[in-house]
Formats: sequence, structure tokens, C-alpha cells
Amino acid sequence: MGPIKRGALIVFEGCDRSGKSTQSRRLAELLKSRGIPTESLNFPDRSTDIGQVINSYLTNSKDLQDEVIHLLFSVNRWELMGKLRQKLLAGTTLIVDRYSYSGVAYSVAKGMDFDWCYAPERGLIKPDAVFYLRAVPDRLAERSEFGEERYEKVEFQSRVSAVYDRIFSNESTYWHQLDASVTADELHFLIAEIAEKLLPKVTTQPLDKLS
Repeated sequence: MGPIKRGALIVFEGCDRSGKSTQSRRLAELLKSRGIPTESLNFPDRSTDIGQVINSYLTNSKDLQDEVIHLLFSVNRWELMGKLRQKLLAGTTLIVDRYSYSGVAYSVAKGMDFDWCYAPERGLIKPDAVFYLRAVPDRLAERSEFGEERYEKVEFQSRVSAVYDRIFSNESTYWHQLDASVTADELHFLIAEIAEKLLPKVTTQPLDKLS
């Protein structure tokens, strides 16, 4: 028997209510239905000790300095890296809703320095693909439940969107920008097509790191 082929790390990014959760769930279901070992996760992972602090911040019950919450989000990713690496190398494909880029986009939108925000992410496992669901924040505000968590304000989301655009221009080799305003079915079709081509390609490639 040859070595186990590794799984792919696939990340969904975009402003709040852009459809990340729906699309990441649909892709995971599709891959599982084809017999591909697949697991879904999202950041922040609120089940860890650090995740619980983040949760109380996001639900407005705790106030923290911007730098502190930024680093906590990063630590939350770092504390799961060993587990993620193990799963990927054992052949499981991971579908992740939000990753390093969200941390950078939201902090920079608050006025923090881009390089400072990106620094603690360097060394984390680099995704094989990022699906960037891009939408005009005004349109997203029309979607249900907008405004429940701290960051869902149209003007703020516009700033977040601008940072995502900047990251996309830097990382366009593995980022796929998709129009989030098309129907959920159209979006799923485009994502499935890209993912199906990607999976066989990455199986023998070593895991890379964000740099």
C-alpha cells in the first residue's frame, strides 16, 4: 500500500451573511456523499478555553482591547493546528468557515496595522483553496439576522470588504473570488467544480505554511 494521500484544507471567507456557512455545509455534504472523508469546522472554535473568552466578547458581554482580541483569535487557530495537521495527513479534507484572513480583515477594518495583524498568522497551515464570497455590504444588510453580533454594521462591513480585496490581490494564486449575490445553487455549482479539480491535485503535495 502506498502512503495515505492527504486531505485538502478548504477555507470560506467573506463578510458576514455572505453565505459562507451555507456553502461550506453544502460542499462538505457533497464531498461526503462521494465517499471523501470530510470534516467541517469554523473559527473561532468556541469550545476551547480561549474560544469561550472570544465568545463572551462577540456576544457583547466582555470588553477587550482590540490588540488582545486579535491575538486571542490567532491563538484559537494555533491551539488547533496540531489536530488539523493530523487530520489532513490522515486523508481527511477539512472545510473551514473563516480562518486567518477574517482575523486580519476585521482587525484592520478597526484601524489596526495590516502587517501587525498578519504577523501572528504566519506559520499556520496554508489553505489549498480559499473561496472568497464577495458581496456589496448594502445587499447583505437586507438578509435576515444582520446586526445581531458586534461586527455586523454596513459601514464596518464595507471596510472589511476592502481588506479582503487587498488580501485577495496578494494571495490570488489560491483564492477564488465568487460573486455572493448569485443564487445559492449557482454558487454551490461553481465551488463544487473548483473543489473537484483541486482534491486530486493536492493529495501528494506537502502541507505549506502561511508566510
